[in-house]
Amino acid sequence: MSGHSKWSTIKHKKAASDAKKGKEFTRASNLISLAAKAGGDPAMNPALALAIEKAKSVNMPKANIERAIKKGTGELGGSAIEETIYEGYGPEGVAILIESATDNKNRTVSEVRSTLTKHGGSMASAGSVSFIFKRQGQIEIEKSSPSLPEERIEEIIIDSGAIDFETEDGKILIYTDPKDLMKIKNNFEDNDLIVSSAEMVYIPTSEVTISEKEKIEKIIRLIDSLEELDDITNVYSNLNISDEVMKELG
Repeated sequence: MSGHSKWSTIKHKKAASDAKKGKEFTRASNLISLAAKAGGDPAMNPALALAIEKAKSVNMPKANIERAIKKGTGELGGSAIEETIYEGYGPEGVAILIESATDNKNRTVSEVRSTLTKHGGSMASAGSVSFIFKRQGQIEIEKSSPSLPEERIEEIIIDSGAIDFETEDGKILIYTDPKDLMKIKNNFEDNDLIVSSAEMVYIPTSEVTISEKEKIEKIIRLIDSLEELDDITNVYSNLNISDEVMKELG
């Protein structure tokens, strides 16, 4: 999973600037409303609990969270938020999976298609890209802990029932079966591990390795542009960046 880990590292480095773009509240609100369709009580709805945690991580006010829940349960009326996954290809044949939460599918698909085309990519037919990815839970924890040695942290992870884990840039990424995500997250917190985030992600089962910096930067610009769209919640690719270029990207 080294390629995915490298891509996660790049996304972490982008996070601070992304937050300044003023779109995080909209995305967080849409994710909450989407999850709340299955019930407005986070104690009974793990997807909603995760969406609320993500909203809190971007400092979304409690009132906004409550309003987003009510919109999802139908208490406020208005256009319903729907989840749509778009499939596409970027430069060099890189597969791209694009998650959205939107109240206007026509607007969203038009923006996605235009962005892909502008950056040398294209839309793909349903199923032509998604089969490359598998759904998994992902938990990020701090590698250092004030009270636990590294050996003990790894022991907790191994005993938790996680599928796999890897260390990158001072953090540990743990992958879980989707149904076990919340259980394992709670187990980590009960064992005093510092959980930075927990979410559902798509992991590529095969990757395209590219070693030329200019080509990689072109693909990254495309993914950045997709992530900047208001209705897009996550963008995944099967790009694997060589170690040499990772050092150049800094």
